[in-house]
Amino acid sequence: MKGKLDPSVRQALVEEGKNLKETLIGLEEDLVELTDKLQLEAQSIPNATHPDVPVGSEESSVVRKEVGSQRSFNFTIKDHLQLGKELDLFDFDAAAEVSGSKFYYLKNEAVLLEMALINWAISEVSKKGFTPLITPEIVRSSVVEKCGFQPRAQNTQVYSIENSDQCLIGTAEIPVGGIHMDSILLDSALPLKYVAYSHCFRTEAGAAGAATRGLYRVHQFSKVEMFIFCRPEESDKWHEELITIEEDLYASLGLHFKTLDMATGDLGAPAYRKFDIEAWMPGLERYGEISSASNCTDYQSRRLGIRYRPTPSEPPPANAKKGKAAGGPTQFVHTLNATAVAVPRLIVCILENFQQDDGSIVIPEPLRPFMGGLEVLSPKSK
Repeated sequence: MKGKLDPSVRQALVEEGKNLKETLIGLEEDLVELTDKLQLEAQSIPNATHPDVPVGSEESSVVRKEVGSQRSFNFTIKDHLQLGKELDLFDFDAAAEVSGSKFYYLKNEAVLLEMALINWAISEVSKKGFTPLITPEIVRSSVVEKCGFQPRAQNTQVYSIENSDQCLIGTAEIPVGGIHMDSILLDSALPLKYVAYSHCFRTEAGAAGAATRGLYRVHQFSKVEMFIFCRPEESDKWHEELITIEEDLYASLGLHFKTLDMATGDLGAPAYRKFDIEAWMPGLERYGEISSASNCTDYQSRRLGIRYRPTPSEPPPANAKKGKAAGGPTQFVHTLNATAVAVPRLIVCILENFQQDDGSIVIPEPLRPFMGGLEVLSPKSK
């Protein structure tokens, strides 16, 4: 078109250009539709599993480590519901009227205890080189799906916002996973480590029974989550680091717990391998899950479009073309997530494990500086 052309040839080229433009618009629309279809198909395919993961249902999970032992009481123990009532720490009845079942008001020292757990966890994890974050708690449905959750599935755990493409988050893993969406990270910046505070919202569809009573399973709660973006060859190492941080946190509180290598039947779609920590809850008379740590390899990063360009092991040759990206092709990063503190379940553990004969609760030592030096929760005088 730039050269001297016969008018009839020029006009033919103009028409061809118009046709190409129209064809391109149609192809782009087809591409969007096919990408959506591909995304839906991909949701039905879970991640591969680590060769050492036990095969079978949840009962096949293997205990990796056990810390402490069950405390013996020389008095009749109470569960956290009874303790909370006597200490005036929460109100489920008023919350049921205002919001529905599985909601609660925290009151008095329980508010201080929640804030202490959050600030303590962020403080401790930040010392390990994690960047603190407070995340959005409403995210696009597409980001939820790309992280491996299914907001539109039957019995979904996700609250969707009517007449919008947005959801409430069930975990800070989702907005933190999306923070570097569709980007190429610097190799020198990896690993990127975050510790994120958020509220979490879960429908808890299908959950019922005495085992879920009180604070154990609720629709809204506060949580501190750890998240790592790393090079593929380092994700197993960082997985071990995350579970060690969790174990150190709970051991410092004086809890008795066991760490499990979860079996294939208990892995969610994104997890390549998952370690759960279950703590002893004497009032509930059982172990209850208080955290998990998952290596999701490149399952989430492929869907979220998070890559990095490896640093070349050798400098580029002198005759390399200028502007050509050094380091070869990009690769997908690996993502990992782990719970530092799921507040309601740790409140259950603290109340039930550290109750005293007189109905008081001894506050674990690491939390006391975050509660203004408070050492004991005592029953209110009538």
